This record gives sequence, structure tokens and C-alpha cells, in this order.
Amino acid sequence: MESILVLAHVEADGALGKPALEALTAAKSLGGELLVGLAGAATQPAADQIASCGAARILAVSGEAFAEPRYATDAAAAEALCRASGAGLVIAPSTARWARALPGVAYRLGGRIDTHATNLAEAGGAPAVTRWFYRQRMEAVLSRAQRPWMVLVDSGCFAVWSGAPGSAVVEAVAAELPACRTRVTGVRAPKADEQTIRPDAALLFVAGAGWTKKQSDGGSHAADAAELILGFLRASKASLGGSKSLVDQSGEGEAVLPFMTHLNQVGQTGATPRHPKGLSTCCHGEEPHVVGWRFVNERRAVNLDPNCGWARGKADVVYVADAFEVMRKVNALLG
Repeated sequence: MESILVLAHVEADGALGKPALEALTAAKSLGGELLVGLAGAATQPAADQIASCGAARILAVSGEAFAEPRYATDAAAAEALCRASGAGLVIAPSTARWARALPGVAYRLGGRIDTHATNLAEAGGAPAVTRWFYRQRMEAVLSRAQRPWMVLVDSGCFAVWSGAPGSAVVEAVAAELPACRTRVTGVRAPKADEQTIRPDAALLFVAGAGWTKKQSDGGSHAADAAELILGFLRASKASLGGSKSLVDQSGEGEAVLPFMTHLNQVGQTGATPRHPKGLSTCCHGEEPHVVGWRFVNERRAVNLDPNCGWARGKADVVYVADAFEVMRKVNALLG
């Protein structure tokens, strides 16, 4: 097996994040010579974090210019690390930074890149990459002769590498700093309680269009629905998903949940989450929507209709009940 380079960018706290540690596990599963390339303001703490991973070499591009996500500097760091390592296979986590920069790096190096990999294996002494197409309806196993071959690994597909920290020897790699037209002046982020998309949450809570439709009393109660859902998210720290029918309502002049956007959409035309558990409320389990739940391990649903799509073998448990009443009780218990 050829040498394998794991590319990782250092997080703001100086450590490696969960996606990077998952990519490290993916690389180790292939059994080739393991190399690690780090990029960030200060890389020694991150190198010490993975000192026991068995890497033959740990390379690093360091400096304040490489601390912030920016195409020009990220691409320059990745290119320098790839050239210094000489690795034929480059594995990186599918983070926003690498997904944006690495396709350009592959072009500069005359290589190829594949994204959204869900599994890596050895086939006939060569690496083989598994990925899904057409919104997880078709699975393919890919191999390439071109080198370097870059592979972006989706988060949630591999276990997080864990090992004892130590004192790592880091080889400094010089990267030619390009002319930068952008300058990072700060970060604006919503408060933790206002964040509804939490990829690492243990539970995915999905709301359907039924939350904004007419209820048993003949009226719609979108404001009550918003309060119940946000209350549950704050108490449980769950991640919020939405069916296409719900997120599309904003353009149809109907009552909407103000915090629900197309970024929350789960399904064939939305996201494909990988949370351990999922709870669907007020949505009917249509096939295009359920496709987005393919990698959720335990699926439950709350719906007044006992014949909804979730009851047809698509959910482990279906509660035939009013979601408003159920979530009021759940929030009371959590509170």
C-alpha cells in the first residue's frame, strides 16, 4: 500500500476537531505508511494530540496567515504539504475549508479528487473509495490510477481516533504565501441557543408541515409550534431538520416557523444527517423525505395518522398522538 497523507487544519482552540480525527481513523484503516499534514497558526499542540497515532512523519505549515479559513492560504498550505510528503493518497475531512480549497490543489498537482467518501478499503493492494450518488440511492466503489488522489471523507462515517497525547516531532514546511485580497476582521456567530443545526447532536428533531396546518380546533397555531419546538431544542440540544413541504411554505404565503430555512431541509433534495437517533413530528414519512434519514440509527415518529408513511416499516416506533400535546409534556419533563 502506498503512503497516505492525512490533511487537517487546526481549530481555534489549537486542537484537531472531530472530522479530522475521523479522517485519521479512515487513513489508518488502509494500512499504508501514514503521514500527517497540519495547517494552522500553531500546530505543535495538535501534533502532540495525535503523537501516538503511528504516523511516520508529521508535517506542518504554521503561521498566523494560516489560522483563518481562506481559499488562497488554505490552498497554499495544502499544496506545500502534499509536495513535501510525496504521498500518492491524500485523505482530508470534508470540512468547509478543505471542500473549498482541495479541488484547486488537486488541479495544481495534476491529481484527482473525490468528495463525500463514506468508506475506504483495500482492494487488490490498492485503495478503493465508497461513496453515494443521487441522494444516497446508489452506492459506488471507485478506484483511480492518477496520483495524487485526494479524498474528502464525510463526517460521521468513521470512529473518532483516540490515543494518548505525547510529544511529537514536527517537520516545518514552508508555504509560499500568496497575495491575499481578503482580511478576516472577526467572527459573528449566533448564540448557542439560537443555533438550530448541530451536526454532532445525539438527536435529530424533524418538523413537518403539520405544525403550521389547521389543528383540531380549526385554527393554525404557528406561534405555539415555534415556542414548543425552540423550547425542546434548547432543553435537549437536539439538531433541527425540516421536511421540504415545511421549508417551502415561506414562498407560498402560508404561516411559517421563523427559524426554519432550507438549510434545515432533510431529504432527497436536502441534507443527509447521521445522528444516532431521530424524532419526526407532524410529517408523513414520504419516500423523498425518508431518504435523508438513511443513516439515522433509531427512528421514531409522532403523527395523528396511524397510516402515515412512517408506520409502513420506515420508523422503529410510531406514536399515534397530537405532536402539540406530546411536545408540551416532553418540555415539561425536560424543564
